Amino acid sequence: MTTARLPLFPLNAVLFPGLVLPLNVFEERYRAMMRELLKSDEDEPRRFVVVAIRDGRETAPTATGMPDTVAAAPPHERAPAEGFGPDPIQTFHRVGCVADAATIHERADGSFEVLATGTTRVRLLSVEAGGPYLTAEVEELTEEPPGEDEGDEAGALAEGVLRAFRAYQKRLAGASERSLATGADLPDDPSVISYLVAAATVLDVPTKQRLLQAPDTATRLREELTLLRKETAVIRHLPSLPATDLTRAPTHPN
Repeated sequence: MTTARLPLFPLNAVLFPGLVLPLNVFEERYRAMMRELLKSDEDEPRRFVVVAIRDGRETAPTATGMPDTVAAAPPHERAPAEGFGPDPIQTFHRVGCVADAATIHERADGSFEVLATGTTRVRLLSVEAGGPYLTAEVEELTEEPPGEDEGDEAGALAEGVLRAFRAYQKRLAGASERSLATGADLPDDPSVISYLVAAATVLDVPTKQRLLQAPDTATRLREELTLLRKETAVIRHLPSLPATDLTRAPTHPN
């Protein structure tokens, strides 16, 4: 099994392979991480691990979007493991996702605007707090390629999930909403579909985490089909929802 030691970026969110993650980096411990990543050659991937925090235990100041008030504030000095308890690894879910920072833009005040993409699922083996930011030893989690029958099952499940996802979108945004994804907008690879739907559905962190660490694509799709049907039924019985607020993806602060 392939292992590596990478910078660790804890969030109150789950990152999936293939999904884009915008970050507003203003805490000094994460600024130090970005400065280090910028030292690597432009041709080399600038990789770090995004891991979800259990039960929202992290106590760092947060805000939604790209807040001027936070961006304009002086950097917040915190020790690498501050807010994560005496044994940080116990505060994090053990399965995370490697992110590759396509762009790291430093602002005039020293904060960073980062755009990263999830690449590979990994399992945390250990967490170190001896440097300016957390690092983790991780091992790559790969899915065995499905057999012929399993591939057929995943393909059939993916079709069902896409139908259920479209019905969910319509209930969430309203049948007249023009921004709904069409068949041409969605992929046809079952694995990609499983991650896209997991990221796009409005679910709590523990549920998204469960989908991230599903052992294979078919298992993930099967659970998503159940969740989508359940969520669509719930929305059907709710009054009008502010769908634009629910479907807007915020920038993650640290």
